[in-house]
Amino acid sequence: MPSIVKPVHNAIRILEVVGREQELGVTKISQLLELPKSSVHDILSTLHIEGLVEKDRERNHYSLGLKLFELGNMARVNLELRRIATPFLRSLNEDLDETVHLTILDGWEVLYIECFESIKQLRTYSVIGVRAPLHCTAVGKAILAFFTKKQVSEMIKTMGLPRFTENTITDRQHLGQELAGIRRRGYAVDNAEHEEGVRCIGAPIHNHEAQVVASISVSGPSQRMTPERDEEVGKLLIGKTEEISRRLGYKEK
Repeated sequence: MPSIVKPVHNAIRILEVVGREQELGVTKISQLLELPKSSVHDILSTLHIEGLVEKDRERNHYSLGLKLFELGNMARVNLELRRIATPFLRSLNEDLDETVHLTILDGWEVLYIECFESIKQLRTYSVIGVRAPLHCTAVGKAILAFFTKKQVSEMIKTMGLPRFTENTITDRQHLGQELAGIRRRGYAVDNAEHEEGVRCIGAPIHNHEAQVVASISVSGPSQRMTPERDEEVGKLLIGKTEEISRRLGYKEK
């Protein structure tokens, strides 16, 4: 059984009691949870700095912060995305018998949140819960291509363009040309740029605000996912991601 990290557990308990009781002070929270006042004070101070609770300075009472609403809304959106996307992921997996992943943008990286694996012996495997770079993955480049120039610059400044294989794009100008090509054709190609021997095709998903917030990829060994298949797989993938985007409320101009 997983071990419990006590300070984190206590922080969750404090958030729950503040949510139930609305506005409470340190003393009352300490009494309700049978925790030392000093511990409650320190945890609340951290939660306040992070925006998870708000403090009424006149009465020294705490209430839930807007950051929790934002996190809850993100969770709701991601659950909705997964619910809508799953049938399309399954369909791609069955049509192509290659591994299909769904990712979301998480900071300056992509986070893999769903997967349907190929049943072939030689295949790429599920990486759910793993983060990956934007500049050298098909799912990442499919999203990065729709960043503003300022956002691309900020990403490069923060993350750099590290090399993973001989094919990784590490030059800013080359990356810019690559992203322009993705916008023209509608899909991205990872030509063994992140992992040796693995090629991927990825396409973007738009939300109701016309933002690219997620992507889907089809991946497999380079000997099967050859360049000759890029257009065929790319068009099939775009058909799925466009329908997912429409169901999320995206209206193409």
